[in-house]
Amino acid sequence: MHRMRHVLSATVQNVPGVLAHVSGMLASRGYNIDSLTVGETEDPQFSRMTFVVVGDEHVLAQVRKQLEKIVTVVRVDDISSKNFVERDLMLVKIAAPPGKRGEVQELASIFRGRIVDVGPEEVIIEISGQEQKIEAFISLMRPFGIKELVRSGRIAMVRSGQLRDDVLKDDTVDTTDLGHF
Repeated sequence: MHRMRHVLSATVQNVPGVLAHVSGMLASRGYNIDSLTVGETEDPQFSRMTFVVVGDEHVLAQVRKQLEKIVTVVRVDDISSKNFVERDLMLVKIAAPPGKRGEVQELASIFRGRIVDVGPEEVIIEISGQEQKIEAFISLMRPFGIKELVRSGRIAMVRSGQLRDDVLKDDTVDTTDLGHF
């Protein structure tokens, strides 16, 4: 069987204990979660949990089946097979004495990151994007010295069916291409 990365989006009731219940259920059945994010949706009664799990179709089916049994889980979607936007947010503290700051700032700019804090010998950079972009940036920052790193985990949303796929292929969208939007 083919092991692949699955991105699941679960709409859950926004009540205490849901995260513990869901993560405990998955852990008790031996399913590893590569990434998990939770946040309130446009409706404060609901939260969205975005999971990344690795496994074959059987693993995916079992995870979905178990999630759907939980009373506070309203809906589970495997968005891996759909056209979706995925992002990860990272804050990274880099050793950057004054003589190296220009180089660090230039690399951050190339990756559309921004420096959000400057200390005497370190800077904190905020960067978001697809996992590969984040990993590439981390690799470039290692020689400077990564002092601390924290990531949000992935969030994802299915793209709108109203927009043309060719407009949405890039990481950013030029709004002049969106016509009436």
